[in-house]
Amino acid sequence: MTNESTSPDRLAPPAGGFQEIDGRRVFVHRAGSGGPAVVFLPGASAVGLDYFGVQQGVSQFTTAVVYDRGGTGYSDPLPLPRTAAAVATELRDLLRAQQIDAPYVLVAHSLGGFYAHRFAQLYPQDVAGLVWLDAFHRDWDDFMPAEASLAAVEQMAPDRERLEQMRPALREMYAELHADHPEHMRQALVDAKVSDEWIHVGIAERSKLAELATELRPGPNIPDVPVVALTVVGTDPGQQALTSERTLREMHDGHTRMDAALVSAVSHGEQRIISDTSHHRLCFDRPDAVVQAIRDVIDRAARL
Repeated sequence: MTNESTSPDRLAPPAGGFQEIDGRRVFVHRAGSGGPAVVFLPGASAVGLDYFGVQQGVSQFTTAVVYDRGGTGYSDPLPLPRTAAAVATELRDLLRAQQIDAPYVLVAHSLGGFYAHRFAQLYPQDVAGLVWLDAFHRDWDDFMPAEASLAAVEQMAPDRERLEQMRPALREMYAELHADHPEHMRQALVDAKVSDEWIHVGIAERSKLAELATELRPGPNIPDVPVVALTVVGTDPGQQALTSERTLREMHDGHTRMDAALVSAVSHGEQRIISDTSHHRLCFDRPDAVVQAIRDVIDRAARL
């Protein structure tokens, strides 16, 4: 593994380094020791180091791994979006190259839910447990109002002009979210997250959500492992401005029912409702709830 940037115009990560997979560099940062290892699967527009705070908490009791999918964050560019199978295979190759033993506890946030489920479909023996952080699910459209279907969510991405208008507000938001990150990491992350490249990567990853759900549908349900789902029912002010109160209520209700169905499909599943934060702020505002959910899944897995 190396943390040298081979191209002068590529951003250098403020922590961690790179693992070569299929001739490409994939960013990875690990902390702690022991097993089962906990692996964070970021949402769209998020990167591994966004989860640094919860990674530090988890590293107190086991190995904790954050990474950037190929084509995102500090990893080398790739055409986006990718299939869930391509992302899942890359993650397994990364963990093996890093000599991190299976099985793993997968912690999936938002878009990461599709990739965690695909990983579990392809490599069920490599999954010790799942922590669902307000994540996407293949049955999303069965629970959500039409205005919040996966196809509708794809269309909600702002255009280039709107992004330019939003950039100062985005910088302010990221600076506040990363206030507890080490100083050298915070500034580097904020600068990168408001760059053209990273903003457009976030949009590209959201562009085929319905196709990802379709890819997952013929495969099996998640394996019968311990699962804790954190369902966020707090509302983001930006979302509030764009969505009617009725639709927001239906979305929260649908999300709650969707996660309830997810955890009821396994022998050791639990849903926890989080009402004091919003979707993208979960790991920043409630690292305690996230770390506790991970610890509980590990404890339950150890007893099986």
